[in-house]
Amino acid sequence: MGMKPTEIGMIPEEWMIQSFADTFRILKNNTFSRSELNYVSGRFKNIHYGDVLILFSEVLDCARDDVPYINDIARIPESAQVLQDGDIVMADTAEDETVGKVTEVLNTSVKPVMSGLHTIPCRVKAGKFVPKWLGYYMNSHLYHNQLLPYIHGTKVSSVSKGSLGETAIIVPPPGEQENIVKVLSDIDMLIAELQKLIRKKKDIRQGTMQILLTGKNRLQGFSTKWENTTLGKICDIKDGTHQTPHYIESGIPFYSVETITNDDFTHVKYISLEEHERLTSSYKIENGDVLMTRIGSIGKGKYVDWYPKASFYVSLALLKFRGNKSLANFIALLTGTEEFQREVELHSLQFAIPMKINLGQISDIRVRIPSDVNETVAIITVLNDMGSEIKWLEEKLNKYKNLKRGMMEELLTGRIRLI
Repeated sequence: MGMKPTEIGMIPEEWMIQSFADTFRILKNNTFSRSELNYVSGRFKNIHYGDVLILFSEVLDCARDDVPYINDIARIPESAQVLQDGDIVMADTAEDETVGKVTEVLNTSVKPVMSGLHTIPCRVKAGKFVPKWLGYYMNSHLYHNQLLPYIHGTKVSSVSKGSLGETAIIVPPPGEQENIVKVLSDIDMLIAELQKLIRKKKDIRQGTMQILLTGKNRLQGFSTKWENTTLGKICDIKDGTHQTPHYIESGIPFYSVETITNDDFTHVKYISLEEHERLTSSYKIENGDVLMTRIGSIGKGKYVDWYPKASFYVSLALLKFRGNKSLANFIALLTGTEEFQREVELHSLQFAIPMKINLGQISDIRVRIPSDVNETVAIITVLNDMGSEIKWLEEKLNKYKNLKRGMMEELLTGRIRLI
């Protein structure tokens, strides 16, 4: 079993290559916007490019996955074509190089399905492909890297139908396709089950937060009355720099709203040490503080349980609890409850776009807190233990996803054979 050189690298001698143009016939799509779709009912389901990019995996099971309907009042163009099993749908627009992501459509007989806005639907006209093969192959680096020279645009990236013609489609023997698809489908099943478990655990934790952090249910052994207070009475509130700093390639981390909303303190912007020292000459982020969003997505808190050396933007508020770390942790968790979010909205600037809350109004936000510090610690312990379990499951999920990526690279190039 030897290998042969091709325009996309070495592949097994038994495998064939054919062009996209020889493989597919491009179908007609529609241009319905998200506002013209719903998740309740309709005559036709519709695949939106945003769902291809974010929600749908390499294979879309139309009988199982949540595909929206076209509103019945919408006029369906006569040129629009209904999809069949084995068709592939490519997203031709994205904000980054994820443009070109593909999903292969299965189980279309339950309800007619169409391909929507910013998609390129395609149907096989030549070549033998087992179900799911094209979905896996066309989402691999082996295929997607072929699209990179054809991606154009600055703020929005796009790829045109005309640029796809010469890209290469690999066609292994059907039996080998089946073996590869089975292995990848098995790990997909593991990933799906783990994602389902994580969603369930998160829902349970969110429900537990709602009852414990608001005092609706009390942990066993605690009965002391809770205190009504405001954030301004229990912490000092500061904001970040009002001036956009000079960003550099690496240096001191600079936090913004996206840092908190994405809970990602790794992929951040950087500023120089000199600028950081100037910005933090009066106060700085310290272990035991809380960072809270105050512009755009407002009222989301993050407890600082590490020892940061970082600056932050005016879109964040810094809450300093005067050394009371258990109270800080409690309030950070409390920001995730419906009650706290209602308070934030009540005190926000009513007509500001995007949404905004000033420091003075943050001080006026009303909260209820345990009088007994032991109850505070006990609540935090319960919720943090649940959070740790979710984090462990998410790390396990990432390992499965990385394993799948590695398997795809080896199997779809023929470096590992399943014969």
